[in-house]
Amino acid sequence: MSLSLQTKEQVLKQYFGYDEFRPLQAEIIDNVLAGQDGLVLMPTGGGKSVCYQVPAMVLEGLTIVISPLIALMQDQVQALLANGIPAAFLNSTLSNSEQESVIWKVKLGELKLLYVSPERLFAGSFLDWLKDQNVSLFAVDESHCISFWGHDFRPEYTQLHRIRENFPQVPIIALTATADKVTRKDILHQLGIEEAPTFLASFDRPNLSLTVLPGRKRLQQIEDFLNQHPNQPGIIYCSSRKSTETVAASLQKSGYNVKYYHAGCDAAYRTQTQAEFLKDDIQIIVATVAFGMGIDKSNVRWVIHYNLPKNVESFYQEIGRAGRDGLPADTVLFYSYQDVAQQTEMIIKSELSTEQKNLLKAKLDRMKQYAQADICRRRILISYFNESVEKDCGNCDVCRNPRTLIDGTVIAQKALSAIARTDQKIAMGMLIDILRGSHNQNILRHGYDQLKTYGVGRDLRTEEWVEYIGQLLNSGVIDIAYDEGHAFKLNAVSHQVLREGRSVSLVQFVPLEQRKMQEIEAEEKAATKTKREIVRDALFERLRTLRKQIADSLGMPPFVVFSDAALSDMAQKRPINHAQFLQVSGVGEQKDRQFGEAFINEILAFIQENPQAVRTEKGQTYALTLELYNRNLSVEEIAAQRSMAVSTIFSHLQKLKAEGESIDLSKFITERTKETILDAAHQLKIPIAENAPIGPLLEHFGDTYQGWQLRLAFLIAGEGVRMDVEAWREERGLPPRPVKE
Repeated sequence: MSLSLQTKEQVLKQYFGYDEFRPLQAEIIDNVLAGQDGLVLMPTGGGKSVCYQVPAMVLEGLTIVISPLIALMQDQVQALLANGIPAAFLNSTLSNSEQESVIWKVKLGELKLLYVSPERLFAGSFLDWLKDQNVSLFAVDESHCISFWGHDFRPEYTQLHRIRENFPQVPIIALTATADKVTRKDILHQLGIEEAPTFLASFDRPNLSLTVLPGRKRLQQIEDFLNQHPNQPGIIYCSSRKSTETVAASLQKSGYNVKYYHAGCDAAYRTQTQAEFLKDDIQIIVATVAFGMGIDKSNVRWVIHYNLPKNVESFYQEIGRAGRDGLPADTVLFYSYQDVAQQTEMIIKSELSTEQKNLLKAKLDRMKQYAQADICRRRILISYFNESVEKDCGNCDVCRNPRTLIDGTVIAQKALSAIARTDQKIAMGMLIDILRGSHNQNILRHGYDQLKTYGVGRDLRTEEWVEYIGQLLNSGVIDIAYDEGHAFKLNAVSHQVLREGRSVSLVQFVPLEQRKMQEIEAEEKAATKTKREIVRDALFERLRTLRKQIADSLGMPPFVVFSDAALSDMAQKRPINHAQFLQVSGVGEQKDRQFGEAFINEILAFIQENPQAVRTEKGQTYALTLELYNRNLSVEEIAAQRSMAVSTIFSHLQKLKAEGESIDLSKFITERTKETILDAAHQLKIPIAENAPIGPLLEHFGDTYQGWQLRLAFLIAGEGVRMDVEAWREERGLPPRPVKE
């Protein structure tokens, strides 16, 4: 299969339906086509796969893609096939005969991309067998799995250095969405491509809204969120298997279409659940981090973290599963002091080396800083990946509702004094009980009710103390001993606040209900729609329903048919013929052939059913008339479907004919009618011309003919026969028209 004459731009348009590359894609592809290695860091949804799929179609030979998960291979191959690109995978889901069929396709040169896992690549003599095939490129997807310093280290990836040893002349491109500087360096070293250039795309995903909410009444907050995002696919991540089942069960009782997913589930159940989510048969997945890395679902509209993730890399990768199509998507993180305590305790009790424990603690601290931020969250998130942001994003909860700082010195002194007077042996719950003057048995048994600080914090509610103590902890005013039952400890800063009058600033506590109202008001303000947007969204829903029907009939996920972004562009542009349909972003030639007619018909039906609502642009209105004409509708039928006057449709056809369209106007009027009209014009001494006055003729015929028919008769006589009025009279044996004196 020779495609070497195609340029990267031709491949992008023909197979993927895009007119131009995203930032860095063209540069990366040129590097590959020049036979060079490379490391690509690009956020989820940023278009990493195009960086090797386009070269695969331009280069002679076969591209081998090393992918870590079966689900990821299957999704990508299905999407490639839908675009008309010959691709396949080799993994344990295939029978022996199916694997043999793939092998033969490779031998015959019928494939352009082959997806394999590292285990399959190094099994038996497979690597040696590949030497006899025409391999043009190796692409290592999710390459952070190579590095011990990465957040998802996979030992089986450590053999990938053998690629360079066995294929010294074949370029290697490594791709990942998340890797800090240490991990990047290790990836290049492990692959044996230390000198390869690194292409670092912006990690900014402006379409993702970032929100952190207090970890109180989480289920209630989730239900409120879901009610504001009806029928939108989303993922809720939990830190434990038990919590996924608990949250899913609660949401099911409330009537939501939801299932849970974790590594402990039966394999058949996991496969079925994942398939149902991909096909939009279920809208919500409650899962551990075992779910998602292999999911290439582009229309996930939101991601919720029920618990604090272990590190920023994981968090960023997981929220990146929302909005992969570039359309707006929401992310919510619930945060509480208990989440940090649990994560820290797990690190301490693990059997990892001290070096690895310290690394994990440092990464958790950065995640905690993000959650506690009172400045633009996107700035913090992007800076983690060594990228600077010049201005606040305007699309996080801090930017939407700026925090108010208060003087928290007295609050801090009360808490610090209580910690000191209890010999630094109490944790969060006991500290708050002392400050609020609780009479529970633990307080009385320890005699804490006799402390001078007992009850000095009655003016603040429990949730206020939880938030303020958390802020003191995260700002370094107090420490915590996780190995002593999470007891609070004083430090140098603590003593400065207590004894030297050092001031403390805190972010003012906002009650949950008030915070929710602020977010709702901000969302409602942002969601105010114009009439045009309302029409677009209504058509989008029609197209979404059609997409689901087609996908179900073909046994594929809806987003493989078209992404939400493609549907949105269709709803915006409203294409009514194949030439216009090919201008929709994400529509290539294969998808136009396979699905174009169905979607064009749906758009036409929507326009015809909503003529008053659909504001058609001038050029588009002529195109719509032409499309209906080409479908052999009469002028009256076109006018009825478009809720327009017949004369308006006639004027459209007249203009289209003048612009060179193949319009046969004579089909709309009989020869006898034309002759009758022209004879009457002669009798009334009306010149046969387009701009001739037709008032006398209308009066002459009464209700027999309409104005457009009179004009049409004149147009055919003037343009078709192309004679002046005297020639016309002579042809009929009539005497010359009298000359006025």
